[in-house]
Amino acid sequence: MDYVIMAALAAVAIVLFLGLGNMLRGGSANRSQKLMRWRVILQFFAIIVVMLVLWLRGHGPG
Repeated sequence: MDYVIMAALAAVAIVLFLGLGNMLRGGSANRSQKLMRWRVILQFFAIIVVMLVLWLRGHGPG
């Protein structure tokens, strides 16, 4: 389950750095906006994944 959390967080970080890199290079503002929108969406799913994993750990066998 830890790998699922790490994958979700890595996806957020990758999109964040792609967006920041695009802005710093003076790239398309439209592309930066799209990347930042994707970051927000991925953050939402990452939070859901983290909460789901925590919930499953609390309701596991034992």
